[in-house]
Amino acid sequence: MRVDDVAAPKIEQEEDVILRVTATAICGSDLHIYNGFFPQLKPLVMGHEFMGIVEEVGRGVTKLAKGDRVVVPFPIACGSCFFCQHDLPGHCEHSNPEKYGPEGGLMKDKGGGLFGYTDLYGGYSGGQAQYVRVPYANFGPRKISSELADDQVLFLTDIFPTGYSAVDWAGIKGGETVAVFGCGPVGLMAMKSAWLRGAARVIGVDLQNYRLEMARRSARAETFNLAEEDAVEAIRELTDGRGADVCIDAVGMEADRTLLDRVSNVIHAQMGSIKALELSISAVRRGGVVSVVGVYGLPYDNFPLGQIFDKGIALFFGQAPVQKHIDALIKHVEQGDIQLDDIITHRLPLAEAPHGYAIFNKKEDNCVKVVLQP
Repeated sequence: MRVDDVAAPKIEQEEDVILRVTATAICGSDLHIYNGFFPQLKPLVMGHEFMGIVEEVGRGVTKLAKGDRVVVPFPIACGSCFFCQHDLPGHCEHSNPEKYGPEGGLMKDKGGGLFGYTDLYGGYSGGQAQYVRVPYANFGPRKISSELADDQVLFLTDIFPTGYSAVDWAGIKGGETVAVFGCGPVGLMAMKSAWLRGAARVIGVDLQNYRLEMARRSARAETFNLAEEDAVEAIRELTDGRGADVCIDAVGMEADRTLLDRVSNVIHAQMGSIKALELSISAVRRGGVVSVVGVYGLPYDNFPLGQIFDKGIALFFGQAPVQKHIDALIKHVEQGDIQLDDIITHRLPLAEAPHGYAIFNKKEDNCVKVVLQP
C-alpha cells in the first residue's frame, strides 16, 4: 500500500459526477485485498467508504448539482435493471459488464461493480483519494445536511447499512437475543442496529479485549472473549440452554486460524476460515437465523450442512443493499437515534494511509476504525 499521484478523474458517462473527497475510511473488506484474499495485479485506487462535495456533473445528472455534499453507497448500481428494481443494487446487471454473470464465484461471474474493489468488481477507482468519479449519480449518492459533521454520516456509505442489513434479514421485531461474532466496525454497527430494531439482549464475541471493550462502551453489549471462555456455551447459559435467536457473522474468511486450519487450507485449496460461521451456527437456537455479512470468497470443506438442517436454521448471506436502506438510516442519524462516530479510534491524513492499513490489519494501537482526510 502506498500513496501516489495519479491522473485526476474525468466525466466518462453522462450520469457521472466528480466528487472532492472530504472524508474516507479503511474498511475491513479492504484488508481482504491488502492480504491477498481478493487478487489485484495492477495498481488500483482503494476505498469504498467515502463522502465529499460535488465538483462537476455530467449532462445527464438531474438530482445533484455542483456544491452538493453527499455520501456515496459502496455498491455501484444503475437503478434501472431487474436487480436494482428489486432492491438488490449489489447485483446490478450493468455496472460490471466484463465480469458479471449468474453463476457467482471468486474469479468469474461476479455481481455488480464496487468502488476500489479489484478488477473483479469493475476496476473502479475508489475514494481513498482527493477526487473520485461516481457513476450513476442519479441513483447512488445522497445529499447530507450541513448540520451533520462528516464523522457523523461517513459510515452511512457501508458499515452502518451492512450491520443494519444483517439485523433486517433476520426479521427482528423486538425482544430477541442477538449475538454478534466479531466486534470490528461492522459487528459494532450490527449491535447498534439490533438495539435500534428492539432487541432485548445484545452479545458481542471476539478475541481482542480492546474490541470487546469498544462493544461494551459503544454498543452496550454483553461480551465474551473466545480466547478465555467457551462463548457458545456462555450464550446458551444466558438463554435457558437454547442459544441466541439471531447470530451474526461479522468476521468472514479472515478469522484467526490454527495451524491445523492452515494445513487444511493447503489440502483443500482454500483461503481463510469459516470458524466464525461455524460458531454462529452452533450458538444460534433451533429455528433461529444466522446472518452473514463477513466476506467469504471460496468454497470450504466440511461446511456444516447437516447441523444447519437438523437445527432448522435460516441463513442469509451477502453484501448490504445500501440504496434500499440509506434514506431511512439517514433519518435515524438526523434524529439522534444512533451514534456512528464513537467507534473511530484513528484520524489520519491521506498521506499516512499505509500506516493506517498496517495498524488496522495487525490490530495494533487498539485500532478499531481509521478515518482518512485528504
